[in-house]
Amino acid sequence: MTSPAVSVVLVEPQGALNIGSVCRVMMNFGFTELRLVNPRADHLSKQARDMAVSARELLKNAGLFGSLTDALADCSLCLGTTRRFGKYRQDFLAPHEIAPLLASHASGVKTALVFGREDSGLTTAELGLCQFFVTIATDPALPSLNLAQAVAICLYELSRGRQAQAGEPGGSEPADSRSLESMYQHMRRTLVEAEYLDPQNPDHILHTFRRIFGRAGLDHREVRVLQGLWSRIDWLNSQRRP
Repeated sequence: MTSPAVSVVLVEPQGALNIGSVCRVMMNFGFTELRLVNPRADHLSKQARDMAVSARELLKNAGLFGSLTDALADCSLCLGTTRRFGKYRQDFLAPHEIAPLLASHASGVKTALVFGREDSGLTTAELGLCQFFVTIATDPALPSLNLAQAVAICLYELSRGRQAQAGEPGGSEPADSRSLESMYQHMRRTLVEAEYLDPQNPDHILHTFRRIFGRAGLDHREVRVLQGLWSRIDWLNSQRRP
């Protein structure tokens, strides 16, 4: 059973062996779309091909992107993996919760599972592009997982959960990442102009709005409604200027 609606996104992977291993794991569980953001290793090298074994076609067909924003542009649900909790602990999912989340949306909705660098993971800005965070519980003595192992755990749980939910109806179709980012940037400009956001650090509060709207799973109509709200505030801002 293939899962064409889910992309595995690796941000600046540093090891060819890891990239090849990820492809093998993807094929093990029926996932076929790999996206690489600024890879630091040659994904077509012999090392990568040897580790991919029978999944070499996935390596050959991997999408290459210059930024995570570009890699997620057509995705409506973006899940970033991290072990950095920070202040957004309530937004974290365990791997077994990925499948129920996807099941709450319409089948075929484009989804991205985003994995960060082997040594430093995803940055705060990159996590800001994701609506949900996924973390894998590990022992504090060695909390960091190998990249391919982390991918294997998430894809196994997603595959297992989908099989259990086969035949259940889906829900609404959320807005894609490109539409959401356009709305967030409009919101940022509008609220700075309205003097609600600190122009020196507008993203401090904006991250909270991202979490709120991310949990809500906005659809395209809701994004248009919010865009209309920002446009109305823009007009009011223009009227109050001297």
